[in-house]
Amino acid sequence: MNRVLRRVLALSAAGLLFTAIPATAAEASGGVNDFSCRPTAAHPRPVVTAHGLFGNGPGNFLAIAPLLASKGYCVFTPTYGQSVIPGIGGTDYVQNSAKEFGSYIDKVLTATGAAKVDVVGHSEGGIMPRYYLKYLGGAAKVNHFVALAPPNHGTTMSGIAELAKLFPGAAQLLVGGLCKSCLQLIRDSDFIRDLNAGGETQPGVRYTVIVSTTDFLVTPTSTSFLTGPNVRNIVIQDEHPGVFIGHIQLAYDPISIGYVTAALA
Repeated sequence: MNRVLRRVLALSAAGLLFTAIPATAAEASGGVNDFSCRPTAAHPRPVVTAHGLFGNGPGNFLAIAPLLASKGYCVFTPTYGQSVIPGIGGTDYVQNSAKEFGSYIDKVLTATGAAKVDVVGHSEGGIMPRYYLKYLGGAAKVNHFVALAPPNHGTTMSGIAELAKLFPGAAQLLVGGLCKSCLQLIRDSDFIRDLNAGGETQPGVRYTVIVSTTDFLVTPTSTSFLTGPNVRNIVIQDEHPGVFIGHIQLAYDPISIGYVTAALA
């Protein structure tokens, strides 16, 4: 029975993770990833996106990135943390992904001549940059961090992560060699505890967190909220009661995208 349950837990959790972000190797269109782009007085900071687990930049921000570019932003959608499968990102250790992400931001700053960037992240991409901000000097290079459904205090994946703890070996079965970051994003992981120790935000950086109560992957909803100065935590249903926006939809739904564009304005 334990073997069967371990398989169910592993396959169920893996299914949730793999459906979190649509993966595509295609580059986003609409003026995105243009290193000849120069910021304007209206939009002086480039926007660099951070995708979710098992995703990639162009796919995760297929809706948001071209929209921001059409509004005059310089927008860049890197894919980070490709530890196993090319084009499928976010699977390397978060620390390694943060270093890679920071190097990309340096490239954007050099190319555009900007002093700082704004970051828009979704899911894992809503927490990975926090490591960059805290430990890799990113706070001096980021003005505003807008995060959609970040697992800032770890996720229970609607209880699957907690249930898996009851069965020896279930976590290892789930992760295997495919995902080095998966266990880091679980509630009460060493990574989560270390990241939040001593304060959840960095001086000089603004934070906007956007969540949906009908997100059943990053759970509970309150796990996303940050505490600290210059933080705004937004629950979409507070202003749009009854609306259903799931975890995947947060990166594509007009309502959540509206909150992102308003935060960057």
